[in-house]
Amino acid sequence: MKTYLGIEFGSTRIKAILIGDGAEVVASGAHDWENRLENGVWTYTLDDISEGLKDAYAKVAADYKSKTGEALTEIGAIGISAMMHGYMPFDAEGKLLSPFRTWRNTITADASDKLSELFGFNIPQRWTIAHLYQSILNGEEHVSKITSVLTLAGYIQWKLTGRKVVGVGEASGMFPIDSATCRYDTAMADKFDSLIASKGYGWKLRDVLPEIAVAGENAGTLTEEGARFLDPTGTLRAGAPLCPPEGDAGTGMVATNSVRERTGNVSAGTSVFAMIVLEKALSKLYPEIDMVTTPSGAPVAMVHCNNCSSDLDAWMRIFMEFAELSGHPMRKPDLYDLLLKNAMNGDADCGGVVSCNYFSGEPITHLDEGRPMLLRKPDSAFNLANLIRNNLFSALATLKIGLDILLAENVKIDRILGHGGYFKTKGVGQKLLAAAMRTPVSTMETAGEGGAWGMAILAKYSADGNGLTLEDYLDKKIFAGMESVTEAPDPKDISGFDSYMQSYKAMLKAEAAAVEAF
Repeated sequence: MKTYLGIEFGSTRIKAILIGDGAEVVASGAHDWENRLENGVWTYTLDDISEGLKDAYAKVAADYKSKTGEALTEIGAIGISAMMHGYMPFDAEGKLLSPFRTWRNTITADASDKLSELFGFNIPQRWTIAHLYQSILNGEEHVSKITSVLTLAGYIQWKLTGRKVVGVGEASGMFPIDSATCRYDTAMADKFDSLIASKGYGWKLRDVLPEIAVAGENAGTLTEEGARFLDPTGTLRAGAPLCPPEGDAGTGMVATNSVRERTGNVSAGTSVFAMIVLEKALSKLYPEIDMVTTPSGAPVAMVHCNNCSSDLDAWMRIFMEFAELSGHPMRKPDLYDLLLKNAMNGDADCGGVVSCNYFSGEPITHLDEGRPMLLRKPDSAFNLANLIRNNLFSALATLKIGLDILLAENVKIDRILGHGGYFKTKGVGQKLLAAAMRTPVSTMETAGEGGAWGMAILAKYSADGNGLTLEDYLDKKIFAGMESVTEAPDPKDISGFDSYMQSYKAMLKAEAAAVEAF
């Protein structure tokens, strides 16, 4: 059986999906993990990364063997994906010079502001170049020793193939991209080199950034050392081709067939982001909007929020604990379905209940740290349905603030698809997102598989694309005939969400005070 493997490093789970020639899921495996806050930096250790990768792969290999009776010895093509952005600097010996700084950090405001002004282009705090320049501004000793800077996806690709290469979509979260050439923007790179010239480092920016490949290109071959890094048992053979590694934004676009102009997708889990493929450039720079690319290099407007479902998940753990104490424990999926469906019986505006879902800082609303917080007036309708509905609204509220900018720019959107854990309970998250965006939202059968499935598709495309564009390949070879479910926005939900947003925006003053005081 010809198989294609996609592995995605999410914020709380590393997921591996093995698909067959028809893009059907053949086997899957996952490893749960959590980032840690060390010395003010959200990070994962190299051991966290390697052990998690091995465990996820071991589980997908075991699942494959249990279903087919055969060991997984060969793979047709492999694709690696990870949470976008972040900072992993290495020296000439391959030593990591500073702890991996993830997308979740909001510690680069000074660098972000200075580079955005220098380039005339929005540089978000989580981008690799912002972390690099902030390290320079901080006078960090490690910068002079840098020979390469990678993202997490780029690091795994390097360990598996020996090549320092990333996909163009992933690269667009490191440094601005020229979509005409699918390479780093030359003029901006020259400006950066001039900016730091007086420091006397022995490197230029393009010397330390990874090379770029576009979807469909070969980006390396699994080496013997790489095969053991993935599978220490020695069962997996070397030689599998790897496609360009991508960020979770790119795999989300592929998993929802949202790579054509005027299409978009929303990925909602620990973080939430919307990707809209543009027909034309925006009229001006917006600090709330990131400009990135599809895996084939087309320009994309991205609204990225650091916080989404963490606070909802925290409340769910409370109810899970209560169920266990009551002597009637529930399976996690059943608990979510029960409470989320009941939330649809709540008041349209959540009855005056409002909460801030910020576990970490949120650049869109200019907060460097987060404090999860629930607010209500004495006469608010505080009941279970409104509490959970409020958490669902709160998870999308900051995203809506960014999306409203695009709507004001008259950005045309023909189709929105949702994917990620937020949409697993049918008829809930999808319906509320439709209200927030005032446009129909669709989900597909593959939405629950998410980015790992999308990455497996990119691996398959690199092996058998046969000259088709990525857009045509997805339409003709992957999604033809695939069923989707569409929810139109309900006027009652739209009105309720708009009312909730007034309370949410007002509540942010209290959130800022909580960060200061607590």
